[in-house]
Amino acid sequence: MDAIEILNQAPVLVAIIAITLGLIFGSFLNVVIHRLPKMLMREWSQDCIGFLSEQDKTFTYKQVAPTSAYNLALPASNCPNCNYKISLLENIPVLSYLYLKGQCSQCGIKISPRYPFIELLTSLLTLAVILHYGLSWQAFFALLLTWNLIALSGIDFDHQYLPDNLTLPFIWLGLLLNLFNLYTDINSAVIGAIAGYLSLWTVYQLFKLITKKEGMGYGDFKLLALFGAWFGWQSLGVIIILSSVAGAIIGIGLILFKKQSLSKKIPFGPYLAIAGWIFMLWGETINSAYLHYVGLN
Repeated sequence: MDAIEILNQAPVLVAIIAITLGLIFGSFLNVVIHRLPKMLMREWSQDCIGFLSEQDKTFTYKQVAPTSAYNLALPASNCPNCNYKISLLENIPVLSYLYLKGQCSQCGIKISPRYPFIELLTSLLTLAVILHYGLSWQAFFALLLTWNLIALSGIDFDHQYLPDNLTLPFIWLGLLLNLFNLYTDINSAVIGAIAGYLSLWTVYQLFKLITKKEGMGYGDFKLLALFGAWFGWQSLGVIIILSSVAGAIIGIGLILFKKQSLSKKIPFGPYLAIAGWIFMLWGETINSAYLHYVGLN
């Protein structure tokens, strides 16, 4: 009997492992959401500086180039207000936040409740994926997608931007996995990736033509293409409908409870991510219910 079979016979142990794993990766995703946009800004700034130095020989590159390392590992976590280096015991997911009562142990500045929220959310979604797929390759890659969607949603919510660094590799990964029919057949995956991108691109172009405004970003096209590559073209209609419903519910909630202005831009990426994740777990059930409702099943 191998380790997988043993764990499958111990559901409580599997649940504990899933929750713990989710908390750990949730803490890491907080770092990704906070630092990746800054890392990209640094990279773009470096590119601009390099271009200027090539065009103007009097422009001194070294004078403006950043000297300190900044990535997902460095520098170590610190308080943004007093620069206190956060200790290992103060970095325990959720528990540290509760112990510190949501504030820095040195200067007392409040810590955003979003940090434990992301950790708890990641933990719950990790558990849901494991319970749905069991211990399998489908579960492993579904977890990678789940964690990626959380990072994408957080970044898009903050910056109205879906980084290619997180979307494009997962489009290719979805196509690769479906060479082995892991979630759908390869023909459906290829058509899904193409149709996912072109469908929102077409809506974007029509909206821009009529209103002279941009209704969404290119990252949204790529995210829907990602879902098409993972789950096939059959998933796209359901995902678009679910994302619209999620957007309406959450958008109205933000307006009512946070007094958010109607003129403020609301990112569409998080709602696409919610819809895609729901389809990943319950897409077949939703599709069957819909076909039964319209009398096609």
